[in-house]
Amino acid sequence: MMIRLVRTSSDNNDFNHLVAQLDAYLRILDGEDHVFYAQFNKSALLKNALIAYDDQKAVGIGAYKEYDSNTVEIKRMYTLPEYRGKGIAKTILTSLEHWAQEEDYAISILETGSMQTDAIGLYQKLGYEITENFEPYVGVANSVCLKKKLK
Repeated sequence: MMIRLVRTSSDNNDFNHLVAQLDAYLRILDGEDHVFYAQFNKSALLKNALIAYDDQKAVGIGAYKEYDSNTVEIKRMYTLPEYRGKGIAKTILTSLEHWAQEEDYAISILETGSMQTDAIGLYQKLGYEITENFEPYVGVANSVCLKKKLK
């Protein structure tokens, strides 16, 4: 399997196809909290998006947006279930971090749900540390926020 990454934006059809699958997955995982989280996961404005391809098939996505002038927030990380455990999410995330560094950002933050233990484990393995919840997740019990210095 040869994974190829493509830099794009959230206007990309392959990106949106995987976002739809991610949202369906999160709707189940988040349960009644899904409506709250969904309002912060609109993909329409993401200009820094990555798609991982296995041959011509889009198998994973990730993106970031500016949180402040020094910080990016990682968004929309997702790998098709049959492609998990193959290092694709790690490749996407490290590539997003390098892209953010190219644009002079020094910090990467992200939010995930407390039920997503595999994701939390991956993020911690890649140097992210659990931190206080940042806006708009302050006071949200199910949210786990993580942070990593990029430089």
